[in-house]
Amino acid sequence: MARDIQENRNPAIRYALLTIGWLSVVLGVIGIFVPVLPTTPFLLLAAACFVRSSKRFYLWLVNHPQLGPWIRDYLEGQGIPRKAKVYALSAMWLSIALSCYLVPMIWARAFMLTSALLVSLYILKQKTLPNP
Repeated sequence: MARDIQENRNPAIRYALLTIGWLSVVLGVIGIFVPVLPTTPFLLLAAACFVRSSKRFYLWLVNHPQLGPWIRDYLEGQGIPRKAKVYALSAMWLSIALSCYLVPMIWARAFMLTSALLVSLYILKQKTLPNP
């Protein structure tokens, strides 16, 4: 992980980042077992929080035998596995479709659809890891 770890010196910001980081780890682990909760985005958020708050926790996360592989390839710029792309896009569009059905406000639907489209474009632009 050739990543500059810049711990924030402000204790309030550091503890806030640690809290958000650990909450993201918990949600990411839950996402492994709950199909509608994405794992990788939460683990990436945790890594981003830890890289700014705790070198120890950042290295623990990216080197973790079960959690590390979810984010290591992305952080190293190698890409996202095809299965993860398909899963992320499918889950996102299913949840957006359900949300648009349940939310009657046109501005909210437009916001959700625009967000989903932009996230989809971002995911599709990322390199796709070849199958092992």
